[in-house]
Amino acid sequence: MFTSRLFAKPALRCTARAGRSIRVSRLASTTTKSAGSARGSTSKAQVLKLTGLFFFGAAFGATFIAFRIAKDPPTFLFSSHSTTKTRELTPPKYGKAEPAIEELKKLLRPDQVSVSKNSLDSHSDTYFQTEHPASGERPIAVVYPETTEQVSAIMKVCHKHRVPVVPFTGGTSLEGHFTPTRHGISMDLSRMNKILALHKDDLDVVVQPAVGWEDLGEYLADYNLLFGPDPGPGACIGGMVGTSCSGTNAARYGTMKENVVSLTVVLADGTVIKTKKRPRKSSAGYNLNGLFIGSEGTLGIVTEATLKLNVKPKFQDVAVISFPTIGDASTSVSQFVQSGLQLDAMELLDGNMLKFVNESGEVSMKYNESPTLMLKIGGNSKPGLDDTIKAVRKICSNNHNTDFKFAESDEEKFELWNARKTALWSTISYGQEHIDKDVQLWTTDVAVPISRLAKSLEDTKKDLAESKLTASIVGHVGDGNYHCFILFKKQDRAKAAAAVERMVTRAIQADGTVTGEHGVGIGKRDYLLQEAGPDTVAVMRRIKMALDPYRILNPDKVFPIDPTEGGLAKRK
Repeated sequence: MFTSRLFAKPALRCTARAGRSIRVSRLASTTTKSAGSARGSTSKAQVLKLTGLFFFGAAFGATFIAFRIAKDPPTFLFSSHSTTKTRELTPPKYGKAEPAIEELKKLLRPDQVSVSKNSLDSHSDTYFQTEHPASGERPIAVVYPETTEQVSAIMKVCHKHRVPVVPFTGGTSLEGHFTPTRHGISMDLSRMNKILALHKDDLDVVVQPAVGWEDLGEYLADYNLLFGPDPGPGACIGGMVGTSCSGTNAARYGTMKENVVSLTVVLADGTVIKTKKRPRKSSAGYNLNGLFIGSEGTLGIVTEATLKLNVKPKFQDVAVISFPTIGDASTSVSQFVQSGLQLDAMELLDGNMLKFVNESGEVSMKYNESPTLMLKIGGNSKPGLDDTIKAVRKICSNNHNTDFKFAESDEEKFELWNARKTALWSTISYGQEHIDKDVQLWTTDVAVPISRLAKSLEDTKKDLAESKLTASIVGHVGDGNYHCFILFKKQDRAKAAAAVERMVTRAIQADGTVTGEHGVGIGKRDYLLQEAGPDTVAVMRRIKMALDPYRILNPDKVFPIDPTEGGLAKRK
């Protein structure tokens, strides 16, 4: 009897939903009625026989239903689909943050939990973000863990109370990655900023998430080593993993996806995992590194990273080459790549960008205000370096370069390259000086196949000019990735947004991507859908729901997780 009750009702509900019918309850009912009507008029043997048939039927029914459950799991427990579409979800139900914060105050020191206005504001927005938070989108508190164990403990509390958590390291991202759309808690990892171990013979280093790439570079210089990715100033390893950033050296050393050996990650429920050991290659299991890199804190929180290192080239020159048009410059880059030249970095700055740099005061020398390539040309022998420079000169000459000069000292190399690194700040400074003190900035990037780079750049440059928008273009053009910095007054935001949409659409039509290294965040969710298609995004959402069923990790980033969109509905 116990067995019949345990299996029959749930199984009947399940199979009814699937359009099937198992008449176990009817069999039990008929058998019971027969036994009742025979009571008093049948023999004891007949009663025993009927009772035996009843229990046999119940046991058979339970066994059959258990088999059906194992063969065809009930849909109310397990979806039969490989994807999760937004419309299939119910809105996430978040708990109140206050009880969780009180519990966290017992786990952490007073200085590790902040509710001050300055802390909440600084963990909600930055001036240079493209996507700014809507009114009221601020965390309830900021917590400052110092160990992996503390991150795990915090996540266990937040998971129990269903409180959203937004990870935060350098705060330099651009697409609204750390906007607290669901309030909750901002987890600031800035105190986890230690270089834990250097294995120079194996060319790898173990670091915590708040180690800045610039600080890491200074540390490695003493060992004649370098870490390949070099994004904007202030970026930290945790955020670099989150957005799969790259930087000026990507053409030579690759993006974060090519430079991470393993990760220690805290999952939504506080579980701590390590994706793999330290060998450069492994075919053991799924590539979890690739899953977490670029997931923007929506699948887990990185607390340690083992990174690949490279030996610095023995010889390296920095060349600055000017061209009459942006098409000539980008065609030269395509020919560098297609002829097999291995350059350490290939950066493009348009004439507007160099105008902004010249006016910024960030550099002492003046640049030609025309499309310009900045190249790092390296080698392990002087003759090899000279041969590469000769090949570069020939390609540039065939594409009508107007100037070609080298840095003559280490100081001049730094000065030349600093023009590229100050591009963002120089653009902002120009806008505040010449357009409006409250000038707005839209920073965006796309990437296209290298053979389509020249046309993509020319079309974007023309479109921005026709839109009457003040803008500059810079690019990590060695891998087909370029950025636009668009300056505008508040009332012209719609015009800037339309120009960005056309730029992104052109990139997709060229078989490119909506973002080469900035990430999706909030700002490019619709564009990701346009690029990847609904089924591919639905697979991403399926992974998200598997690892974070309460949807507490960095909600609303990369793709929608709420059919009603919750707080995002009021965004403009």
